[in-house]
Amino acid sequence: MGKRIIQQARGHGSSTYRVKPTAFVYKIQYPKFLEGEGTVVKLLNSSGHSAPLAKVIHNQGFFYIPAFNGMVEGQKISFNEGIQPGNILPLGKIPIKTPVYCIESRPGDGGKFIKAGGNTAIVTRIIGDKILVMLPSKKEKSFNAKCRAVIGQIAGHGRLEKPIIKAGKNFYIRKSRNKFWPRTSAVKVNAIDHPFGSGRGKNIKSKIAKRNAPAGKRVGLIRPRRTGKMK
Repeated sequence: MGKRIIQQARGHGSSTYRVKPTAFVYKIQYPKFLEGEGTVVKLLNSSGHSAPLAKVIHNQGFFYIPAFNGMVEGQKISFNEGIQPGNILPLGKIPIKTPVYCIESRPGDGGKFIKAGGNTAIVTRIIGDKILVMLPSKKEKSFNAKCRAVIGQIAGHGRLEKPIIKAGKNFYIRKSRNKFWPRTSAVKVNAIDHPFGSGRGKNIKSKIAKRNAPAGKRVGLIRPRRTGKMK
C-alpha cells in the first residue's frame, strides 16, 4: 500500500509538520492610533522570530515590536516627534537617509515590511506625497507619506555568523519556525516518495509541473515565466 509523499503530508497539517502555536504567541504590530509617548517595559525572546521583541506600554495598553539595536528596558519612545531610534513616526516626518524598519504597507495597518533580525531600510527620496525607501534587497519601494515606521536598525545583526556546530541544534532552530529540514534531494528518494524519485534508467523527468496537477504532484517549477536553456 502506498503512502502520502512529503508534500501531501505537509499540506495535510499533522503535528509533525505544524509549528507550535506558542512560537507565535506575540503579535508584532503597533496600534492604529498612537499619541504621546510609550515606555519599553520588557525585552524578550521569541522562538518564532529572528529578533528580540520589545513590549511597549502606552496610555491605551501595550504592543510588541522588534527591538532596535541598542534598546534598553525603561527607555522612552515618542509617537509624534523626534528622530531618535525607537520612535514611531509617519514617513513624511522622517528625513532622508534615516534608517527605518517595521514599515506600514497602508496607513494604520501596524507595520508589514522589514521585521527580520538585523534588517533595516533607508529613506531615499520624497516625491509629492510618496516616500521612496531602499529595502534590504536594494530595491526602491514607494510608500504613502502617512505610513508609519520605527526609526533605527532591528537588533540581532550577525545572528547567522556564529557556526551551529551540531545538526541537532539546527533541527530545533528550524522546528521552532516550522521549516522543513533536513531536506533530501528529490532524485535521491524512492519513486513512491516523490515524483522525481528514483534515478533508474536516468530518464530526466520534466521539472515543470502541469497546471492542473494535484497538490502532491505540483513540484519543481510552478508556472515558470520561461523554459528552455539560457542563451
